[in-house]
Amino acid sequence: MINPTLKIKPEFQRLIPPLADYELEGLEAEIRYWARCYSPIITWNGVIIDGHNRYEICKRIGAKIKHEEMEFADEDEAKLFIYKNQLKRRNIEEAARIKICLGIKEIENKKAKERMLSGKKDPSDKCRMGQEQGRVKDILGGMAGVSGKTVERFEYVQENAKPELVKALCDGKKVNGKKLTIGGLFNDTKKQEVVANLESIEAKEAKAIQGVYDVIVIDPPWPMQKIERDVAPGQVGFDYPTMSLEEIAALEVPCADDCHVFLWTTQKFLKVSFEILDSWGLNYICEFVWHKNGGFQPFNMPQFNAEFVLYARKGGPKFVTTKNFNTCFYAKRGKHSEKPQEFYDLICRVTAGRRLDMFNRRTIGGFDGWGNEAI
Repeated sequence: MINPTLKIKPEFQRLIPPLADYELEGLEAEIRYWARCYSPIITWNGVIIDGHNRYEICKRIGAKIKHEEMEFADEDEAKLFIYKNQLKRRNIEEAARIKICLGIKEIENKKAKERMLSGKKDPSDKCRMGQEQGRVKDILGGMAGVSGKTVERFEYVQENAKPELVKALCDGKKVNGKKLTIGGLFNDTKKQEVVANLESIEAKEAKAIQGVYDVIVIDPPWPMQKIERDVAPGQVGFDYPTMSLEEIAALEVPCADDCHVFLWTTQKFLKVSFEILDSWGLNYICEFVWHKNGGFQPFNMPQFNAEFVLYARKGGPKFVTTKNFNTCFYAKRGKHSEKPQEFYDLICRVTAGRRLDMFNRRTIGGFDGWGNEAI
């Protein structure tokens, strides 16, 4: 008969990662074959410490059960037994193993503090108390079979991600048809944090008062002259105001402390554009290329069917996604000097916060405009 005195304590049961469906089926098949629970259920003061699934199956099918009573100094010792026993499972999820190791760390830290307060120090308590953080994570990673970096990422996820996603991660369950990973959930949570911080009303209002932006696209009116093809190499000025290189370099670019800056330039001004970024106090990162369907072709020269965007930063801004984010993109030409909508759509997708389009030729959704041609 089932021992009627055995009790289940939810606090203990929650420490145990659930079995996969096939594991439960295999366990039930084994119990049915032997008509009894082959491995003893471990109890402490009549409370199940190990064997919750076996107990439930035996109750349901009426199989015999045996149990073994163990002695623990307190609940923390019982929890340590549960944690360490679960680490022996081979098919447990990576995230669940790390969670178990973090549980062990929490209890051992608590015991280390108690020893320190009572004057009974242990040489390993310095590490347990977190005074050697890098070593602690490496030790936990070794216990869980992962790197210390993975432990650090899981800790962040456990603290910041939605609880239901953390549970699905630890249980190995799919979300929207996709199995979660620690790295994937870490990246998604980080991105959501970046977006939330940049898009908050408080942050935008504060930056509006300061007159600064998180994302700035600059298409300065370079001192260009257009070439009349019929009278090469005769040249005439453009029909809109231009600025000298000195005036462009002296511009006050309204960057927030962490700011993405995209500077449009051409073949002629590509070299000097790097110097201009320096004059603005920005850190050059990389170059984007707009591949156009045609372009101006100087006399006895190749056709210039590309324009360039130099990407620079102030501080350490983060992109909210880098998926399908390439440094070369194709888009058709529009009106003279007009930059493609595809570029602005891309920037809106990979950034968040207040955005400014300096010297804009038209109104762009998602951007404040600054320029005498803006509508």
